[in-house]
Amino acid sequence: MNDGFRCGLVGLAGRPNVGKSTLVNALCGTHVSIVSDKPQTTRRRVAGVVDGEGWQIVLLDLPGYQRPRDGLTGRMQQSVDETLADVDVVLFVLDGTEPPGAGDRFIAERAFASGPPVVIVLNKVDRLSPAAIGGAIEQVATLGSFHSLHPISAATRDGVGALRDDLAALMPAGPQLYPTGAQSGDPIRVRIGELVREAALARTHDEVPHAIAVLIDEVTTPTRRAAGRVGCTLLVDTESQKGILVGKGGTMIRQIGSDARLPIQRLMGGKMMVALRVEARKGWRDDPRVLDQLGP
Repeated sequence: MNDGFRCGLVGLAGRPNVGKSTLVNALCGTHVSIVSDKPQTTRRRVAGVVDGEGWQIVLLDLPGYQRPRDGLTGRMQQSVDETLADVDVVLFVLDGTEPPGAGDRFIAERAFASGPPVVIVLNKVDRLSPAAIGGAIEQVATLGSFHSLHPISAATRDGVGALRDDLAALMPAGPQLYPTGAQSGDPIRVRIGELVREAALARTHDEVPHAIAVLIDEVTTPTRRAAGRVGCTLLVDTESQKGILVGKGGTMIRQIGSDARLPIQRLMGGKMMVALRVEARKGWRDDPRVLDQLGP
């Protein structure tokens, strides 16, 4: 490792559904974090790795702040608090199309009190006029003493390059934490589970709550002669939710598997077979064994 290398951790804080996962993917230039229009989709840390000349940024995409109501959301909130205490920079993401509300102010108090410099990201400005962007900047600038403020669109990647450069300049001196080009520090099994869950959320829309768990039963790596295989169990709370995910004659679950296959093949570097089953298991969100399988 060359002298003068800089590497650090950046924790993303913000209300659910402000675009943190989309921003992680935009900064990394690859599909790392699950993206869905359902709030509270992210339920665990997802480390996206961004490499540059002489620096590396490790992004920790955190669950949105929320009041714990079961074992799952309790672990999600604990993950936020623990990570903010360890990062080198806090990236506070807000939805530029909405004025800051009580939830944003609550997060601002936690973020600015955590110690590291805070970089504010005003996301979704592609939906605003220049005058509206100026007004939104004035509103979020009152939330706390920030290091810098970036109006961006994670969806179109407008402004993402300048944000990346700003974060790189804030990284402390230290060795890189992941090999160059790693893209993510998450285990392959975790990333596969997130890709399957994303496909399930996209297909079911408002019919099934966001709390679908994907347990990986098996993963085999593809070779030049044979396809690899992924076997997963999708957990839901009720038999009616199971029926929606399975679909008439199994049509829905086959569509979910088909949607997930291409990104899984890109991740695994070869042809993959994807086998999915659905199980209704009441109370899984309070089952420590399930939560341990899903990760921290």
